[in-house]
Amino acid sequence: MLATLIDAWEAVHYPMDPPDPIEAIKFRMEQQGLTRKNLEGIIGTRARITEVLSGKRELSIAMIMRLNEQLGIPADVLIKPAKKRAA
Repeated sequence: MLATLIDAWEAVHYPMDPPDPIEAIKFRMEQQGLTRKNLEGIIGTRARITEVLSGKRELSIAMIMRLNEQLGIPADVLIKPAKKRAA
């Protein structure tokens, strides 16, 4: 019961924003020991993977669906606009 109260208090006083989509992809890659090559069937070519992971290209609906289905990343995290990266 105490843990539930603490969780509720933290949710009100210290809400957490969902993670950045690119950071979520990189985190899942690290968790599962995946390389960029493993993403070729999900995101596309090596060049496209580089563009996505560097923030130069937005995720398409098809990419979001495949990332959700194949890597289990929640779609609501992937739909959120990525933070702008420094050029």
